[in-house]
Amino acid sequence: QVQLVESGGGLVQAGGSLRLSCAASGRIFSNYDVGWFSQAPVKERDLAAAISRSGNMKYYRNSVKGRFIISRDNARNTVYLQMDSLKPEDTAVYYCAAKILGVDLQRDYDYWGQGTQVTVSS
Repeated sequence: QVQLVESGGGLVQAGGSLRLSCAASGRIFSNYDVGWFSQAPVKERDLAAAISRSGNMKYYRNSVKGRFIISRDNARNTVYLQMDSLKPEDTAVYYCAAKILGVDLQRDYDYWGQGTQVTVSS
C-alpha cells in the first residue's frame, strides 16, 4: 500500500495561486499514477488533473486547463498541483489519489489521502 498526505490548501482571493503537495510513503511511489480530485459541497468528487508514473502523460479537466499544472518528483515521493488564476468555483476539498494498475489516468484509483480545503473568495 501507499499512504498519501495532502498539504498546501487554504484561503485565497480570486486570481491568486496555491500549490498543493501530495506526499507519499510506503511502496515505491514511481510505480503509481497519481490524480488530484476536487469535491465541492453537494457535488461529486471529480478528477481535476492526473499524471502518469513516469510523468510523461498528463490529464486536465477542461475547466482547469491553462490554469493548473500537475507535476511530480519521484525522488521526493511527491506530486504537486500548481493552481493559478483561481476562481471561486475552484472552491472544494482537493484529494490526492494513486493507482498502480491500468493505463487510463481517469479511473480506478485505489488509494486516497484525507484531502485539503481550498477556498477562493470573490
